[in-house]
Amino acid sequence: MNYFLCITTEENWNIIKEKKIWGVSEAYKNTISKVDLGDYLIIYEMGTSGKEPKPQYIRAVYEVTSELKEDNKKIFKAHPNNPKEVYPLRVKLKEVEIFKKPILFKKLVPEMDFIKNKKFWSGSLRRAMAQIGENDYMKIINSKN
Repeated sequence: MNYFLCITTEENWNIIKEKKIWGVSEAYKNTISKVDLGDYLIIYEMGTSGKEPKPQYIRAVYEVTSELKEDNKKIFKAHPNNPKEVYPLRVKLKEVEIFKKPILFKKLVPEMDFIKNKKFWSGSLRRAMAQIGENDYMKIINSKN
């Protein structure tokens, strides 16, 4: 089984929760191609900058229930730098757990093996998906208590 941290916005987190679909752009074809049935996707909601900065949260864990498909129907909110993006590479999901109280990610950074530069840790998350090890997955899941 593989584990992936899936980085998204608040708007797209709500779409994932409602439609139980994860999608990425063609730029992340290599990463999403590694996803298999039964793998776990951990949904990470990135903070926003602007008038009221928001913290970064782990929102949920989903299990992948479909093969990778391409679908150009617009369901996700596009990034302002690429308004025509539809995130066409998609997998269907089954809810494993939506955290009643989202997990604040910043407090986990010192323990995360996949984050090499702890001082500038957000650089590890400047992409749509990051494969993580089982140890990191367990640290995330066990931190909800």
